[in-house]
Amino acid sequence: MRRKDREITSFDEQLNIIDQCDVCRLGLVDDEGYPYILPLNFGYEVIDNELVLYFHGALEGYKYELIDKNNKASFEMDCNHDLYSNREIGYCTMNYSSIMGKGIVEYVTDPQEKFKALTVMTDKYHVEHFEFNPKAIPRTRVFKLKVTSMTAKHKEMKK
Repeated sequence: MRRKDREITSFDEQLNIIDQCDVCRLGLVDDEGYPYILPLNFGYEVIDNELVLYFHGALEGYKYELIDKNNKASFEMDCNHDLYSNREIGYCTMNYSSIMGKGIVEYVTDPQEKFKALTVMTDKYHVEHFEFNPKAIPRTRVFKLKVTSMTAKHKEMKK
């Protein structure tokens, strides 16, 4: 990372950024070698000090074709966007927090693990626990990204 003064190395502070984000962009590689980027809702757990991101979707789709060919993926999240401008000196920038990394995608096929992953995802977006309809489980594909590395940064110009 070029700007070490903005780097966030504390795992707990990195998780704090993730808690504030509501979309995770997952980057896969398409058949022509181009990035295929998906904005997804997500949930996460820390298992044995390792970050695991959970995602869900329909049973079929292009992303699964790509994952089947190459299960390596990147991810990015950002939040706390705030435009900072100083008209007197002609300076304009954006305050933000972001996190990005990479890992290995795996399908979640065990019904109990799928239920747990879907619960983690719904709990992220609801203030109180949300009981989703379990009939959705067989109609939903769940996959996880086992994060192997990540970096985070924060920029804040004081007003």
